[in-house]
Amino acid sequence: MHSVEIRNLDLSFGAVKVLRELNLDIGAGEFLVLLGSSGCGKSTLLNCIAGLLDVSDGQIFINGENVTWAEPSERGIGMVFQSYALYPQMTVEGNLSFGLKNARMPKPEIAERVARAAGILQIEPLLKRKPSALSGGQRQRVAIGRALVRDVDVFLFDEPLSNLDAKLRADLRVEIKRLHQRLKNTIIYVTHDQVEAMTLADRIAIMKDGAIQQLGSPDEIYNRPVNKYVADFIGSPAMNFLEGHIDGDNFHFGDAVAPLNGYPFAVTGQTGEAWLGVRPEHVVTGEAAHAQPHNAEITVELYEPMGADTLVWTTLANKPLHFRLDGQTPVSTGEVMQIGFDPARASLFSKATELRL
Repeated sequence: MHSVEIRNLDLSFGAVKVLRELNLDIGAGEFLVLLGSSGCGKSTLLNCIAGLLDVSDGQIFINGENVTWAEPSERGIGMVFQSYALYPQMTVEGNLSFGLKNARMPKPEIAERVARAAGILQIEPLLKRKPSALSGGQRQRVAIGRALVRDVDVFLFDEPLSNLDAKLRADLRVEIKRLHQRLKNTIIYVTHDQVEAMTLADRIAIMKDGAIQQLGSPDEIYNRPVNKYVADFIGSPAMNFLEGHIDGDNFHFGDAVAPLNGYPFAVTGQTGEAWLGVRPEHVVTGEAAHAQPHNAEITVELYEPMGADTLVWTTLANKPLHFRLDGQTPVSTGEVMQIGFDPARASLFSKATELRL
């Protein structure tokens, strides 16, 4: 059963088309992440689903009901914004109960819903405090709680963690995942942070210029990106792109040749200009490099120690390349090192279309 269905959705601001014939089905209980850079249309799409923007064309269904022109309050959704937007003069309890009081809900039910949300989010000790006495993470928990008390089937999150520091963001990311596992509600979550997307999502929709580039599981998108944009966007550090051409069963780049035996081509007999995309974590060093289909000797130009990992920058056949080492592996600038990788694990993209081959 689909919880949210979007059919041929268009949105224009004057002559500028922001969303283009967008179609999307979101299953009941699914955690879907809308991922993309600033201006790609992800928050705009979320606001259309919420009813905060009127669409130019197309339809939106929530739980089988056409809500295209329904008011936000009639759509059965709870929304959490990037800014906490809490009432400063009210306590946490007052913030959680304010919308329910306006809906003239009976006091016992309000108290029950507030207590349940506070218990789920572990903010019971904060109920009598005002927002000024809370940390950023506590305020965001209250903002999430304000959506939870509505007891709806669909939650919309618009970059809820982007105002928090890195550690708090990681902690709350875990809390949101636990929350979804416990409640089993449908969540549509907007972010530009690929780590959030990969760790939280059942499926990720990567957007660019108002259109979905790829929709799939984190594993699918990471291992089989449909085009160069998706491949470049997913992965930290980013994928290496070695520019060259395909000739028979080999990929030629600079003065090097990488065999393509075992590469899963969508259509056999591919030729022409292409990029070979190699993830930094797929490059191996030392004795293991000799067993790889392609191996070479490189010189370390720069390295970045990051604790668990060390990122090494070098040049391969006059093409820039970076790869990961274990953080405990000794490395120094100017060191000569043997590296290797398997092109069958890589991604090939047409130079003309940027699509996966």
